[in-house]
Amino acid sequence: MQTSARKTPTILPGTDLFEIIRMAVAQLPDATLPEKSVLAITSKVVSICEGRLVPLTAVDKHELVRQESELYLEPHSSKYGVMLTIKDGVLAVTAGIDESNVQDAYVLYPENSWESARKIWEFLRSEYGLKEVGVIITDSTSFPLRWGVVGRSLAFCGFQGLNNRIGELDLFGREIKMTQVNVAEGLAGAAVFEMGEVAESTPLCLLTDIPHIVFNQAATSAAEIASLQILLEDDVYAPLLTSVNWLPGSKQTGSK
Repeated sequence: MQTSARKTPTILPGTDLFEIIRMAVAQLPDATLPEKSVLAITSKVVSICEGRLVPLTAVDKHELVRQESELYLEPHSSKYGVMLTIKDGVLAVTAGIDESNVQDAYVLYPENSWESARKIWEFLRSEYGLKEVGVIITDSTSFPLRWGVVGRSLAFCGFQGLNNRIGELDLFGREIKMTQVNVAEGLAGAAVFEMGEVAESTPLCLLTDIPHIVFNQAATSAAEIASLQILLEDDVYAPLLTSVNWLPGSKQTGSK
């Protein structure tokens, strides 16, 4: 697999996201995206272009986290004073709200990351005449018991997100009982590593020559999105996730 991060100008509120994509693609060989490629875009860029910013002086950050979360823990539960949350069906610190690489504002997640991914996917197919292409909206996250952040997928479009290996046989003929490979998360990890985390100004990444990927001709359906998510009590980490006193945030209607 090949990854290629693309440099952009500083992206400000009101910037046309599609124009940013056009500028990045214009730097590629033949000034187009190849078939069977995936374009990864950081959620922050999508959010800034969508105007998903709140001035730092307009609201207390902890209150903003409560408003943006489906479920949350109060900051006193962490030695670092951060709020653990569930937002858009994923475990996130401070509901994904960030202050880096933007002036005097909090950046929220996109209003609907799946809808944003669909619109970008439709734009790529129309603009570049592509049949098989994918989009991932990425973020950074951390793993329990490990320092450091890695990339993850908030939403994707244009390809199958899970490769189901259940029922296949391992090297010794044993049947696989649970393994599904999360294609979107794997690609997001590679893309975010290439794009960087601080001042690189490379918020887009093109992935090509991707093994084990199945492209779709339709946008990701609601049923496919639902199939990716796990109820708290069904998760392998349920003993941890269900043992804390989650509080309902303002976005609780979308929680799992």
